[in-house]
Order: sequence, then structure tokens, then C-alpha cells
Amino acid sequence: MKSFSRLLCGIALWLLVSWAHAGAYEDFFKAFEFDNAQEIQRLLSRGMDPNTPNENGVPALAVATRLGAAKSAMLLAQHPKTQVNVVNSVDETPLMLAALNNQLDVAQVLIDRGAEVNRKGWTPLHYAATKGHTAMMRLLLDNNAYIDAESPNGTTPLMMAAYYGTPLSVKLLLEEGADPTPRNQLHVNALDLALKAERTQSAFYIRAFTVAWEIRELGQ
Repeated sequence: MKSFSRLLCGIALWLLVSWAHAGAYEDFFKAFEFDNAQEIQRLLSRGMDPNTPNENGVPALAVATRLGAAKSAMLLAQHPKTQVNVVNSVDETPLMLAALNNQLDVAQVLIDRGAEVNRKGWTPLHYAATKGHTAMMRLLLDNNAYIDAESPNGTTPLMMAAYYGTPLSVKLLLEEGADPTPRNQLHVNALDLALKAERTQSAFYIRAFTVAWEIRELGQ
């Protein structure tokens, strides 16, 4: 009888712990939706792993940066146990998502903690250029981002800026030495993309720098 009672107590304790863990898990990811850093800090202090993935397998820091939850992302970025180069299901790093959402402070902390500025394939600079975030682009370039990085299909940050970004982002990359001449696997270059997107100012910059680039190449 005593053994049976102990078994029941053990089962009850297990159920209680499981229920509490499930509740904490739900609270953790719900807090990101409202950028409730105070709640996240409370849960972390009670033992929640900052690298916990959500139900889709996306790590917490990637969730925060994707949602643009700046305070929550900063809290996780600064946490000593957070893995700063963990990727989500589509191979995006927290730094890439911070670049996309123009979270400069978060990006700086991630870089300081060893986040990869350069990586094979799509890079944080591609993501920043896509949105025309010039301050973010400068931060990445100042931290040795490779300006002509190629995505899996050969697309460069300049190509992304030409099609999706702003004239200022195009101008910045060109002034910093981006090569305007490469073509990706679709056989288009930055000028082709700017013209296709009807971005006349960007196309003007690219034409001017292409001429200068070709003259420089001929002189070498």
C-alpha cells in the first residue's frame, strides 16, 4: 500500500512539473509577441534555456529578431548561454534577422559575441541591403563584411539593393567598392535588376560606377 501511495505521489509530482514546464514554455514565446523582456528575464532566471526552440524548431533568439522584438532580442543576445550563430529552418542566423529588421544595437552585441558577419551563401549584408538599411550596412562593412558575397545563385548585396533597396544603399555599396559587373545564375547584373524594378536613380549610380570600374580594369 505504501509503495502504491509513493507511486501515486511520484506521478502527481511528474504531472505538476510537466504542467509547470509547459506553462513556462508557452509564456516564454508569448512574451516575444509583446516584446515583454521583463517576463523573459523572469523565466530565464528560473532556468529557461535561452536557446529553447519554438514548436517549429526556431531558436528563441531567431524568433525575437524575426518579430522585431528589440528588447527581447537584446536580452537574449547578451545572455552568456545564448548560441549566437544558431540557425532557423531556412538557415538564417540571428545576425541576418537583426540586419533585416535594422536592429543596430542587437547586431553590435551579436558581432561582439562572435556572430558570423561572413558566411557561405546569404549573408547579413544581403539582408541589410534588401531593406536599404544603410546604417546597418555600414556596421557590417566596418566589421569586415565581404561586399561582393554571393548567395547560392550568385546574387550579391549590390544586386539585392538594386532591386529591393534604396538608391542610397546602392550608392553606399558602390562607393565602398562593390563590383557592379557580375551576373548571377539568372544571367542578370545589378543594372539589369535596377532597370527591371524601375529604380532610375539606382540605375544611374550603377551605370556611372560601371564605367569607372571598367576603365579602372582596363588600366590595370
